[in-house]
Amino acid sequence: MEQLSAIVLAAGQGTRMKSKLPKVLHQVCGIPMIQQVVRIIKAAGCENCIAVTGFKEELVRTSLGDTVQFAHQTEQLGTGHAVMQALPLIKENMDGYVLVICGDTPLIKTETIKKLISICIKNQAAATVLTAQLANPFGYGRVIRDSTGNMRCIVEQKDGSPEQLKIKEINTGTYCFKIKELIDALSKIDNNNAQKEYYLTDVFEIMIRQKQLVIPVIAEDSDETMGVNSRIQLAAANKILYLRKAEELMGEGITIISPENTYIEQDVTVGHDTVIFPGTILSGKTIIGCDCIIGPDTQLENVICGDNNQLNRVYAHDCSIGNQNQIGPFVHLRPRTDIHDKIKIGNFVEVKNSVIDDGTKLPHHIYCGDADLGKNVNFGCGTVTVNFDGKNKYRTVVEEHAFIGCNTNLIAPIHIGKKAFTAAGSTITKDVPANGLAIARTHQKVKENWVTEDTYKD
Repeated sequence: MEQLSAIVLAAGQGTRMKSKLPKVLHQVCGIPMIQQVVRIIKAAGCENCIAVTGFKEELVRTSLGDTVQFAHQTEQLGTGHAVMQALPLIKENMDGYVLVICGDTPLIKTETIKKLISICIKNQAAATVLTAQLANPFGYGRVIRDSTGNMRCIVEQKDGSPEQLKIKEINTGTYCFKIKELIDALSKIDNNNAQKEYYLTDVFEIMIRQKQLVIPVIAEDSDETMGVNSRIQLAAANKILYLRKAEELMGEGITIISPENTYIEQDVTVGHDTVIFPGTILSGKTIIGCDCIIGPDTQLENVICGDNNQLNRVYAHDCSIGNQNQIGPFVHLRPRTDIHDKIKIGNFVEVKNSVIDDGTKLPHHIYCGDADLGKNVNFGCGTVTVNFDGKNKYRTVVEEHAFIGCNTNLIAPIHIGKKAFTAAGSTITKDVPANGLAIARTHQKVKENWVTEDTYKD
């Protein structure tokens, strides 16, 4: 198999984004654009990837880590100049091929990259150029063909004649080159153009003049080739990728009631026969099991969720949920929460840094923070684990089959034993032994005939 390298152009600031963040680090479907591009090209077989950085390169390097090598473009002198910075990292592979792609093209598919590379290798071409037909090609370089349909050159928007600018076929900025021919052609380009830049696209005219084969390959779906240069295009790219993810999951046996109103990020996995309702956002490394009902209006971020769960209007992040649980509506599960099996968590409940064992019920209006609850515990409405004294957090332990009455305050650190009860309205400050009943409230006093005819008079 031919040795494949890739150069990802990521030096630009992206002024139209109006952001202090480099353009390629804006996220699409949950990951930075450039990470998406690197994933795609590696899946296509390009293991030796070089990112050419410039604006705020330290942020780009941090984002990509050790997944790629780096070359730095000190001055932004054009795409040809950018590729030149990466040549020292591919020169050892002079007989190989290199893919050149922009870091702001996250919609391109692995199959398209494979096709572009395959055509270049099979035809022993000096280069293949990915092109697209656009109804409105403004701003893109135009692909100029001769009378026989062969490619002659690429003309940039600012350098094109009125006749050339009528052409609808555009250069997408994605190419495959034979490395030896690329290096030779790059040595012959100049900056004699309107932008005073070294255009990478000038190499094609040089190659063709030298009787080398350059093949244009038209993308089947022009959406793939869209570069993201503005917030509007970023929104359009997100819409396409979220829909692709939804279609992928539906093909695997997941029901998504309204794909256009469901947002599932790239790294999320979902088990078969799960149903996802509108308004749901699944992000990060979230894993959903089989036969679940998720949503509507549920947001899960880095959540591991087992099988047969029902989550309705839940916001959960960095926590785990077992199997056969009913959670919601209006529930907040915070980090380091571990929900086991067959648990009911009802409306207006918040759980933080707690372990809740099988069969326990937190039906409504409860705060459970820094707690360990055993099996089949029942928290009455209005129960609060009072975990913070202004300086430190303390844990509450409630053993199995304990019953906590409505409006109970459990002042941590505290331990409630097995099958113990607390009376409604109690503020519990001391441990309660197994099978015990704790009552911590004043005795009720009733004043008979306290209301008189004068009580409600002005």
